Amino acid sequence: MGVALRVIACLDVDGGRVVKGVNFAGLRDAGDPVELARRYDAEGADEITFLDVSASADGRATMTEVVGRTADEVFVPLTVGGGVRAVGDVDRMLRAGADKVGVNTAAIARPELIGEIAERFGSQVLVLSVDARRVTGTTVTASGYEVTTHGGRRGTGIDAVEWARRGAELGAGEILLNSMDADGTTAGFDLAMLADVRREVRVPLIASGGAGTPEHFVQAALAGADAVLAASVFHFGTLTIGEVKAALRSAGLTVR
Repeated sequence: MGVALRVIACLDVDGGRVVKGVNFAGLRDAGDPVELARRYDAEGADEITFLDVSASADGRATMTEVVGRTADEVFVPLTVGGGVRAVGDVDRMLRAGADKVGVNTAAIARPELIGEIAERFGSQVLVLSVDARRVTGTTVTASGYEVTTHGGRRGTGIDAVEWARRGAELGAGEILLNSMDADGTTAGFDLAMLADVRREVRVPLIASGGAGTPEHFVQAALAGADAVLAASVFHFGTLTIGEVKAALRSAGLTVR
């Protein structure tokens, strides 16, 4: 891909605070979202993604306020996901200052939502978030991966590779592929899954889940990611955005 790679900092927000856990459990407080967003902007992040992990009605109101405060101070694109169930939710987030909106569970329940959002606001604002894991037990999918909901706790039996392909066809402008097996483990991205999805989709692909070292980001880019996303390694100071970009550059990759 001739496009410059993006490095994205992801903030999981719960009740107005940034939290982070391993495989979505054991959440630790990681600070104020606006302060962290400001820090990542200064460090050179290409985008910032907020995930509303409470995603309740009161969580959404808090999130709108967080997005508004961040948009006033930070000049990189902001993506917001979590609890987006209808075109009206997208409208609200864009008005608050978001540049893109991520959809996940609601699109699985009603795939038409993807087309409705794309038609109203354009594909470029729509990121389809796919929380995927390797199938276990009696579940079988053609690719060996399934889509999960509820922070990876609930399997759907839907083939994750097929769902990413379908989502792009329906109008998603980007696919955020999050490996639930790797999430928060810092053991590396799921490269096989990334490569499998890359073969099926033409829209930009964001790798998420498992970043631990600068080399992991390089591997994800080589496996076909157009953007690399991480949370805990940035929040807890293990890595800086600058270190990740330096590693990507020294591997001969074009970075924003």
